[in-house]
Amino acid sequence: MVGHVGAMSTSSCFLSLPRHRRPFSSKRPPVALAAMSNDPIRDWILSEGKATEITRISSIGGGCINLANRYDTDAGSFFVKTNRSIGPSMFEGEALGLSAMYETRSIRVPRPLKVGALPTGGSYIIMEFIEFGVSRGSQSVLGRKLAEMHKAGKSGKGFGFDVDNTIGSTPQINTWASDWIEFYAEHRLGYQLKLARDQYGDSTIYERGQRLIKNMGPLFENVVIEPCLLHGDLWSGNISSDKNGDPVILDPACYYGHNEAEFGMSWCAGFGGSFYNAYFEVMPKQTGFEKRRDLYMLYHYLNHYNLFGSGYRSSAMSIIDDYLRMLKA
Repeated sequence: MVGHVGAMSTSSCFLSLPRHRRPFSSKRPPVALAAMSNDPIRDWILSEGKATEITRISSIGGGCINLANRYDTDAGSFFVKTNRSIGPSMFEGEALGLSAMYETRSIRVPRPLKVGALPTGGSYIIMEFIEFGVSRGSQSVLGRKLAEMHKAGKSGKGFGFDVDNTIGSTPQINTWASDWIEFYAEHRLGYQLKLARDQYGDSTIYERGQRLIKNMGPLFENVVIEPCLLHGDLWSGNISSDKNGDPVILDPACYYGHNEAEFGMSWCAGFGGSFYNAYFEVMPKQTGFEKRRDLYMLYHYLNHYNLFGSGYRSSAMSIIDDYLRMLKA
C-alpha cells in the first residue's frame, strides 16, 4: 500500500489519539509566515515552490484536527495540512521539530517548507511529499538511524525545546532545564500527575506518583545523560518507510532529553530485538536501562489516562507501585 508522509493518524494502540502538535509558545518560527492572499498555498507553490502548474489536488485524509491534501505539480508533489481554526503557532512547532530532525541528516523525515496563516482564519503547513513503501521497513535500520539522530542531535541549552508542544492533545511543557531528573520530574511525570488529580480528582495516583518522583534518583546512578534530540512520540503510527525501504518518522513531539525516553511508547511501537541491537551498537546501553524503561513508559500511560480515562489508570498505577516497592519508598 502506497502512503504519504504527514497525514494525521487518528489511531492509538487501543483508543483514538488526536495526532496534532500544538505549541503553547513560540520563541522563533522555523519558517517564515506567508503573506495574506486569497490562496497563499497556491501562491507559494507557484512561486517559491518552483511549479508553473498545479495538475491535481487530492485529499489524503487527516486526523481529528487537520485536513491533509496532496498537491501534484510539474515540479513534483507537495504535502499540505490545513487547520481552519488554529493559528500558525501549531504548525510552527511541528515545523521546528521536523527541521531539527531533518538537520541531523540521519533518519528520514518530511522536510517542512512553509508555514502560514489562511486569509479566512486558521493556518497551513507545506512540506515535502514522501511516497510510503509497502511496510515499515527494516527494524535494524530503523534502530541504527534513530540512534544516529540521537547521537547527532545535541543541545547546548540543556533539556527542553524552543517551544512547548503537545503529546496527543495534552500540553507538553519544554522549558529548558540543566538537570534531566528535575526536567522529567516536573515537566513530564509531575505535569501528568497534576492533570489526573485536577481532571479526575485522583489523589491516590497523584500522591503515589509524587512519592516516586521524590525517590527515583537511584534509578539514574552511574548514568551519563546528554540532551539528545527526541522524536518524542515514537509509536507505530508515526513510523513508516519510503519507497526504497528506508525508515521514515513523522508527526513529532520533539524535545531534547535522555535518549532512553524515546522508548516510552515501545508498548505501542513494535520494537523487536533487531531494533534494539542495532540501536545500542551506535548508542551503547547504559547501566540500569531495564530498570528505567517502565519509568519512561509511565509518562505515556499517564497521558493516555488523562486523554481517554480509566482504561489506562491501572497500567500507570501498576508501574508506580512496582517502583515504590523496588525503591522501598
